[in-house]
Amino acid sequence: MGTTEKRTTEKPTTENTAHRTAHRSRAWRPVLAALLGTGLLLAAGPTAVAGTAPDPGPAGGSPLPVRLSADEDADRALDGDPGSYARGTASRWVRADLGSTRRLDRVELRLPGAAQRVQLQGSVNGRDFVDLSDARPRAGHVTLRLGGTPLRYVRVAGAQRVGEVAVYPAASGDTTPPKAPGGIRLNGATLSWARVADAAGYDVYADGRLRTRLPATATSWQDTTAPGGSEHTTAYRVRARDAAGNESPDSRTANRTVAAGKGSTRPAFTPSAGKPAPAPAQRQGKAATGATMPYRTVEAESAATGGGAQVVGPNRKIGDLAGEASGRKAVTLKETGQYVEFTTPVETNTLVTRFSIPDAPGGGGINATLNVYVDGAKTKPLDLTSKYAWLYGPEAGPVNDPGAGPARHIYDEARLDLGRTVPAGSRIRLQKDAGNSSSYAIDFVDFEKVTALPNPDPAAYVQPAGFGHQDVQNALDKARMDTTGKLKGVYLPPGDYETSSKFQVYLKPVKVIGAGPWFTRFHAPAGQQNTDIGFRAADGAGGSTFSGFAYFGNYTSRIDGPGKVFDFQNISGITLDNIWAEHLVCLYWGANTDRMTIKNNRIRDTFADGLNMTNGSSDNLVTNNEARSTGDDSFALFSALDAGGGEQTNNVYENLTSKLTWRAAGLAVYGGQLNTFRNIRVTDTLVYAGVTISSLDFGFPMNGFGPGRTTFENLALDRTGGHFWNGQTFPGIWLFSASKPFRAIRVNGAVITDPTYHGIMFQTNYVGGRPQNPVEDTELSDVTVSGAKKSGDEYDARSGFGIWANEMPEPGQGPAVGAATFRRLTLRDNAENIRNTTSTFKINVM
Repeated sequence: MGTTEKRTTEKPTTENTAHRTAHRSRAWRPVLAALLGTGLLLAAGPTAVAGTAPDPGPAGGSPLPVRLSADEDADRALDGDPGSYARGTASRWVRADLGSTRRLDRVELRLPGAAQRVQLQGSVNGRDFVDLSDARPRAGHVTLRLGGTPLRYVRVAGAQRVGEVAVYPAASGDTTPPKAPGGIRLNGATLSWARVADAAGYDVYADGRLRTRLPATATSWQDTTAPGGSEHTTAYRVRARDAAGNESPDSRTANRTVAAGKGSTRPAFTPSAGKPAPAPAQRQGKAATGATMPYRTVEAESAATGGGAQVVGPNRKIGDLAGEASGRKAVTLKETGQYVEFTTPVETNTLVTRFSIPDAPGGGGINATLNVYVDGAKTKPLDLTSKYAWLYGPEAGPVNDPGAGPARHIYDEARLDLGRTVPAGSRIRLQKDAGNSSSYAIDFVDFEKVTALPNPDPAAYVQPAGFGHQDVQNALDKARMDTTGKLKGVYLPPGDYETSSKFQVYLKPVKVIGAGPWFTRFHAPAGQQNTDIGFRAADGAGGSTFSGFAYFGNYTSRIDGPGKVFDFQNISGITLDNIWAEHLVCLYWGANTDRMTIKNNRIRDTFADGLNMTNGSSDNLVTNNEARSTGDDSFALFSALDAGGGEQTNNVYENLTSKLTWRAAGLAVYGGQLNTFRNIRVTDTLVYAGVTISSLDFGFPMNGFGPGRTTFENLALDRTGGHFWNGQTFPGIWLFSASKPFRAIRVNGAVITDPTYHGIMFQTNYVGGRPQNPVEDTELSDVTVSGAKKSGDEYDARSGFGIWANEMPEPGQGPAVGAATFRRLTLRDNAENIRNTTSTFKINVM
């Protein structure tokens, strides 16, 4: 959390890890795996006859047989003539039913005539659809890739005309669903069925709601609950599932009628199946996508490989090329001629790649190049270094000494100006040639088309005389000392600016405007390490703007205190817009800073927080920022009082993405009230929770939560959690009641997919054998947790829980204390949906 002194005495715990294949990440597919898990495999009535799923043919080869529905002429989208088309409307988009749920590689469409604004959506039940692509104008032959996602239904939402639809099975692995269970019998409250030969387990549904998940050895299940008021008939169906994620069609239905007053008083635990997504024309919102950045990211494992290049992973091991990669997979290039080739999804003239190359034997990094080809023609190589990666030893304070212990933080990023604009659909290859002396791991590539911004008004914005530190400070001083009222600020033209200390802005507001972060670049001196560079603003500089430039530091380890690009105290009204910060400690640290706007920034490979608001900072807006590989919480709010300030209120953190945090959480909130955190996406945390909600004061004076509410809305957490602090385990969302009051928490909408150990954990801090503060007035609504599996590692006993009231905290502590209420909860594909063996914590499911 903190870059100063904060994390040294923390005492958390959580749970365990399940190493599973993770789907490829797309900006337009934020909650795909969560919403398409098999827990929603239900329907008001099957659209294909159970047990008649067609044979798929070769995996990834021929399209699968489907049953189409549309408003008119559905068969015309299967007649082989792209010019004839099925018609769709907002109430009946063109939809394909595969007859059973199976892993899919892609959907190919033919869209005749003028471009139509369409979006591919998918479902496993025909009712609850989620987005599989973005919504934008499309025409002609369109291919939309699904990366092995299990689906039964796909629909072309927004399309008025669909000439052809072809759905292809996954290109590798098992894509054939099991047969539907037969021999369905109901004897009183006991449902039984015949074993399916290749089933890895069975799912039982009652009235369309998932009631239980059973192992492959099960052939019966007793329902000990039934509505007890009026007469009610319950419809049961069973599905078989295989180890790859394919699901059978529904079994035959078995109905059980319970007379009025004869049912059980014990409530059935039937997680909500979720709400159907409205048609695109009527949508009021969408699931959390996080930040919308100007670049498109393509994962290396979804690109083409050649020459023997290997896809590695998935796993979740720290210090491993797969475990520290996005999606837990990467591509390795070890021998001459090996390559990974990307097809550009957008027009681009730049690329950024996340990579790993080895450290020097004694630490300190090595330099290497990797050749780049555009449509077969060799272009400028990528210059790579491992100087800013590779830390070793103690997990809470790793150092640059390979002899100190195991490695972590092994990836970095590199950027390249291609020198020309490359159209969408081009092939960009990263290849190890004879002159490329290292071995390489490639995680992903960003593509972005950039243009330098000119001086907005040469009469109003002074330009530095050169590119040195004093040149820039002189320009800032000239704008500050202007008495004519004509100068608004400083324009920083394209170039590389070397700086070795902080710039000072004071006495009056100033606008510092660059040509864009690809063009106006500040660098710390290459021959130094851990140089404190950036801006300070004080004494009347409130209202200033800093926009359109990059800061590339030279930090190689964490040093608390310096290293923040913007280190502000007791100031208000400043805007930070479109800043790129890399190889520093933090982008922003604000103590008692109010009415700040921090937007459109990219934060990468820091050694502590991406940004942190503390000490009474209120009325701030943090919006549309992406953080990658931060060394502490990517986005934090810490209601400390050690540096002045009062209560922290009315802050809004929204539209944020955190990826690959290598120490601490994607989002962390420590106290305060009336603050809102919404539309936030966190993926692939390496050691910690996706979202931390904690009232631990770390030994500092601090406000707890409440009495005003703290609200979290629309969270998407993929592959989050991990282990830290000497074996403590952490979930997707961690709710930790500790040294200050923990109350008035609302979580409204969260999708937690494939957590490393568990989905949500409640925990209480103890001192002297007594709990400090209970969890109070805490409600979570519209939450989905799926894929919490047994980890199979040393933390297996603390893994696989969808929701956990922690009964196994650290030595000298005790179980979770308090209560929480869940409304419209969905739990799916977890080893154990809810674990609460305590007598001190109550979980209410409404």
